[in-house]
Amino acid sequence: MKKLAIIGASYLQQPLIEKAKSLGIETHVFAWQCGDIGEKTADVFYPISIVEKEEILAKCREIGVDGVCSIASDLAAITVNYVASEMGLIGNTMECTAISTNKHLMREAFEKNGDPSPKSLLVESINDLNVEKLNFPVIVKPTDRSGSRGITKLYSADGLAEAIENAKSQGFEKKALVEEFATGQEYSVEYVSYRGEHHFLALTKKFTTGAPGFIETGHLEPAPISEQTLDAVKQVVSHALDSLQIKNSASHTELKIAADGTIRIIEIGGRMGGDCIGSNLVELSTGIDFVKCVIDLALGEKPDFTPIHGKGVAGIRYIFNENDMDVYKKVKSEHPEMIVAEDINEITDSDVTDSASRFGMFLMKADSIDELIEYLPDDMEE
Repeated sequence: MKKLAIIGASYLQQPLIEKAKSLGIETHVFAWQCGDIGEKTADVFYPISIVEKEEILAKCREIGVDGVCSIASDLAAITVNYVASEMGLIGNTMECTAISTNKHLMREAFEKNGDPSPKSLLVESINDLNVEKLNFPVIVKPTDRSGSRGITKLYSADGLAEAIENAKSQGFEKKALVEEFATGQEYSVEYVSYRGEHHFLALTKKFTTGAPGFIETGHLEPAPISEQTLDAVKQVVSHALDSLQIKNSASHTELKIAADGTIRIIEIGGRMGGDCIGSNLVELSTGIDFVKCVIDLALGEKPDFTPIHGKGVAGIRYIFNENDMDVYKKVKSEHPEMIVAEDINEITDSDVTDSASRFGMFLMKADSIDELIEYLPDDMEE
């Protein structure tokens, strides 16, 4: 029986654990012990924090794992690639890992290689900036976090110092980026790269709260854009994956497309996207088993892109407030057959400050966009 090391035990890793076990693969899961679902569903669980990469490496050598992987976590990707590199397993290099998990190094790589990306300044405090030369609006964000943590949009210098400190507090490196604001509709792009060959899977239209936090409110797949624009997106993203030296992993690209068709890359993670995009939406809309592709790749096998069912349209809406709950009840009443999965929690007075603090979601599938669109959030194009 093959043995797979999975870095992380949260709900984000559960589809990976379930899929591996269904394939007859023994799952060895590593994470800080805190009661997450993966602690119970793994064949073997090790209470080792995902940042303790040397300790995880030693245990993986002892076990004799055949592959190592994770989904939807930049932090876990560092340990995944470290273990893979040290054990001679398939993965990305540590140089690739550095530039694909640190947004400042990523911006430098994009600029060096001519990839379309917003201009960016690395700062530790407002004193590192010549504020008078900034072109507002700007985005302030941590250098090394995801999930909409620590992001602020500012239209003037008012609040800039506080935004920088907030971004720093949310990151591990304790530095922040001050970037020009890219306009347009936001999308994400899912790829699998195997031995340097990039395979496009899906383009997702993203719905967000807009400023200040840009927390995702929903997703739609496939994104309703022209073939010409899609071809342009594929060309831009494939080039950027080469710039980041991503050769052996899933990847999740976030970008914006302006009204005039201009494409700007926001960031790229060398791992599967979270928020149910990689684990659910891709398979529902394309028929391709994205999670299995990640496992195949980790085990050194060429990913199987053969669809396991026909194509469709898939969407997800997140619960922020009672209005979202009303929409959930409406689709549950009018088209219960469209709901594929749901995780609905009680709405409290707590503020939704990032993707982890939302009150749930419901995942839908239909034959056409027209059937789904009325149950998705309103556009927030900027």
